[in-house]
Amino acid sequence: MYGLWRPRVLGAWRVPASGPVILAVNHAHNIDGPMLMGTAPRPVHFLIKKEAFVGPLGAFLEGIGQLKVDRHSADRTAIGNALAVLEHGGVLGIFPEGTRGEGDFASLRAGLAYFALRSGAPIVPVAVLGSTDRPGRLVKALPRVRSHVDVVFGDAFEAGDGSGRRTRKALDEATVRIQERLTDHLKNARRLTGR
Repeated sequence: MYGLWRPRVLGAWRVPASGPVILAVNHAHNIDGPMLMGTAPRPVHFLIKKEAFVGPLGAFLEGIGQLKVDRHSADRTAIGNALAVLEHGGVLGIFPEGTRGEGDFASLRAGLAYFALRSGAPIVPVAVLGSTDRPGRLVKALPRVRSHVDVVFGDAFEAGDGSGRRTRKALDEATVRIQERLTDHLKNARRLTGR
C-alpha cells in the first residue's frame, strides 16, 4: 500500500495491542480492505466474499488468513472461523454494510453486532477516506498512484448494553448503538482530514 499510494494513518494507537478486537470499516472502494490490512498495527482477518477466492488470488487470500464467506446464505463455517479468530485473541475486520457502497454506514447488517455480542470483543471504528477521490490514469478502477488515502481509527467501544443479553432485541439495539458510533466516527474523521 505504501509503495503505490501515500496512506496517512491516524489513531492506530487506539487499536488494543492484544486480545480480540473487531475493526468496523466503511467500504466505498475495492482497496479499502487491502489498505487497512497494509496499514493496521495488527494482522487483520477479513470476511471476504467467496467469489474473490479464485485462482492464485484465492490461494493468496487464504495464505494471509482471510476468511471466505457465502453472502447469500447463513454460512456457518465462516461464522465459526470468524469467532475462532476472536477466541484466539485476533483481529476481525468487517464491512458492516456488507458490500461496497457510499461508505457512510447508512445501512448496517446485523453481523457486526452478532460477532461483538457473541465474542465480547470491543469494536474499533475505522474510516478509509480518499480511495474514491481521484481515479488512476491507466487503471480507472484504482485511485491515482501516489495519491493520499487516509485511514482513521476511532476509540474502541463495547456493542452491548452491559446486560450480557444476546436476544434478537439485544442484537437490534446493539446495531442501532453501533451505527450511531460509526456514523459519529466518520463525521469526526472527515473533519479531521478535511475530506
